[in-house]
Parts: sequence; C-alpha cells; structure tokens
Amino acid sequence: MRKPRVIWMVGVIASLVLAGCGGAAGGGQTSGASSGGNQAPGGIVQINGAGSTFQLPVESQWIGAYQKVDSSVTINYQGIGSGGGKSAILDGTVDFAGTDSLLTDAQYQQGGDLQMIPVLAGAVVPIYNIQGIGANDPPLVLDGSTLAGIYAATITKWNDPAITALNPDLASKLPDASITAVHRSDGSGTTEIVTDALSSFSQSWADNVGAGPSVEWPVDKAGSGIGGKGNQGVAAAVQNTPNSIGYVELSFAVSNNIAFAKMKNAAGNVVTADADTLQSAMNDFAGSFSDKLTTTIVNGKGAQSWPISGYTYVIIRMNSMKDCTKATALLQYLQWVVTSPEAAKIAADLGYAGLPQSVQQQALAKLGEATCGGQPILKSSQ
Repeated sequence: MRKPRVIWMVGVIASLVLAGCGGAAGGGQTSGASSGGNQAPGGIVQINGAGSTFQLPVESQWIGAYQKVDSSVTINYQGIGSGGGKSAILDGTVDFAGTDSLLTDAQYQQGGDLQMIPVLAGAVVPIYNIQGIGANDPPLVLDGSTLAGIYAATITKWNDPAITALNPDLASKLPDASITAVHRSDGSGTTEIVTDALSSFSQSWADNVGAGPSVEWPVDKAGSGIGGKGNQGVAAAVQNTPNSIGYVELSFAVSNNIAFAKMKNAAGNVVTADADTLQSAMNDFAGSFSDKLTTTIVNGKGAQSWPISGYTYVIIRMNSMKDCTKATALLQYLQWVVTSPEAAKIAADLGYAGLPQSVQQQALAKLGEATCGGQPILKSSQ
C-alpha cells in the first residue's frame, strides 16, 4: 500500500503554566517566556492571554521575539480555542483573548467594554488521506461547491465526476471509495471560517446549515462524519482514516509538514494557500470592516485570493483595566504586533499574512481609544 499523502505529527510547543488564570483557561497548549508567577524572573509585568489555537504558532514566536524588545514584560498565551478565550476574557481570568470567531451581540453586552482588534490573517486548508494518492502525486484540487458537497454528504465518493473533473492528473487514481469528512468537535473559530466559506460557496449550505463556531454537520447525520478536537484531533483523524478529508489552519499544516489541497477560487484560478493569496483575500474586502472592527474575507473575487481565509483577532477591555502598568505593557505589545516588520515576517514565515496598511491604521486608532483610570493608555506611555 502506498503511503498516504497526509502525514501528521504533533508540533513541539513549549508547555508552560498559565499563571493567574485559574481553572477557566485550563487544558490547552501554552506558550510564553516564563513559566508562571505574577512577577516572573526577568520581568516586572506579566500578561496572560488565552484562546485561538489558530494564533498559537505565531503567538509563540512573537512572545519570544518581544522579549528582546522589552525584557521587563512576560507574556503567557494558552491555546484553548476561540470559545475558551472568549469565556476567559468575559470571566476576567485573562488580560486578552485570541479569537477567530466573532463575539455575539450577547457577549458584547455581557462584556461591557470588549473590543476586537485584528492582528493578522490566516488560511484554513483542506487536508486529505486518499488511498493510492502519494507524496509524489500532484496536490488534490477542490473548488468551493465540491467542498460544500463533500461536507453536505451530497458528494460521497472520491471518484465523483465533480472531483475527477478538477483533477485530470489524478482521475485514474481516485478510488471508488466513500469519503469520510472530518471536522472540529469543539467550538472553533476555524470552523466558523470554514462554514462562512461553505455558506458563500453554496446557497443550500447557507440556508440549511449556516455558519458558526459549531454547526450540525450533514455528514454526521449521514454517518460519514468524524469529529476531532483541535487541529491535532482533526489531523490525527485524517491520518488514521483512509479516504478522509479534514481542515486545519495553514500555520498548523506548515509547522507540521502536512500536505494540503489547492483550491479553485471565485475567479476560476487554482491557487495555493500562502501569504500572497491571503493578502489578495484581504485586499478584496478592504474597507468592509464593521463598526466593531470585524469582517469576513471568504470567497473573494481576486484573481489570486485564497477562498477560505479569515482575520484573527485579540479581544481587550477598552476602559475597565485596573492595572495601568499592565494595560500599557499589553497595548505596547499589540502595537508591536500590528506594526512591526519583524512581527510581520514571523507571521509570513508561518503562512499567515500581516495586516494591510489601511487595516493597521484602523487597529492603531482603536488601540488609541483605550483608557485606564480615565486616561488614554498609549498617550500616557509616550
């Protein structure tokens, strides 16, 4: 038997304790420059964050790089998923949250002064394990309607005409085998990006399933779906299930050497997910931000746009932070994340895309509105 195309291995990420966050933010992967304590060695200010696993690879490297910018600040970030991050910031157990999933109106009302700040864009990519397709074969190509059909359980075989038409070089190898579709079992910003895209690809999906951090998957009802917790769970399920497909963040695929499909985009071009196709997707939706500084960037019309793209955000409190020293340190870190060429290069090397200049300016303007003790935080830091 030929070796399946998808090879999964767990990324090695330093596991550190998220100090001061209690039980609400437990159970995830953590990155940070210190292992704990409110005043860690080498740092006089400790900042705790939690949430999006989408952000975890880049947060890990940003935190390490920022130590060289300001060694007095220690930042810990725990990847517990966007839903967990939103719960933690609402509960007040973290100083900031990472999320790829938008806050609901109810969460804004509950939080009082929560603000989402875009920090970069990332791609979600289909990964697959098809018997007879190996590492030396061309990548699988899918389009939006075909991917929607797979997860809607209306395309159920790998040799379905819709798939073979997109893959003339693989058509003779695609088996007459049932497709198993793997999805996230946990509430996930990654799933929200995917289901936003599926809703854009397919009116039937939009009408009958919709978008969100968790949905009722048609493939589960059809008996051909499998849930996996986190990127690791989805990748493991794909690895261990012949003739399966799943989705993970591009950064996870890049970091763990996982092969992924190309996509035929809305312009009719076959593209691969990378910083350039993400940048094109962001450009398609320039000026589309809501008054909450959020937007979706799926299924863009640009010639080179990756169709399953999304901004990832941090959530902060705008005027209720009590420790003004910590608030200043947090906002200065976020300024660096948004504007630093070093931060942008770190992101690009992992397969993300930094913010366009126009979005940077919107993010900086919003950070400039944050106050502590009734005074602008960033103004007082200058």
